[in-house]
Amino acid sequence: MGDIEAPGTTGPRQSVLQTIFPIAKEFASSRKGQLLIAEVVLSLIAFICFVASTAAAFVTAPLIEFLAALFLLFAYSTKFNERFKGFHFPLMDFLRCVSASIIFFIISIISVSKFTDGASKAAGVFGFIATIVFALDFYFIFNDLANFLKQGGDSGDEPPRTSEYNDSDSDSD
Repeated sequence: MGDIEAPGTTGPRQSVLQTIFPIAKEFASSRKGQLLIAEVVLSLIAFICFVASTAAAFVTAPLIEFLAALFLLFAYSTKFNERFKGFHFPLMDFLRCVSASIIFFIISIISVSKFTDGASKAAGVFGFIATIVFALDFYFIFNDLANFLKQGGDSGDEPPRTSEYNDSDSDSD
């Protein structure tokens, strides 16, 4: 009878959100994790605002950026990116951030200046905020890649992962 556990002695319980989307707490508290979470949230809000506005032609860009940021958030938080050495995730993330900041900036200018409804204006404002967050992200990624290349990294090596989880500021010098 020693095989049966008492009903009150179960292990630590996970929340439903952690079960569906497992984000590591160490990654979520890092600078990269916070930027990716902000990108996901801002892209989703901009997508919802564009859906509700008369500028519905711009709905595709926030949706694609939302899905790409959500994928990279999942990949980095579950260390899925370390299994695939063929993909250079920091470079892919850099190109995603550069293109997202340019696209969000352009569609935000158009939605604020051309359309008069409140949802288009809100989508433009959230798009400008998303532009800043994406630009910050690609600035930090660029600094990490530049520091890696200054140290003489081989083409087969990846930039150090400790810099992504580190909250220290990096210089571009």
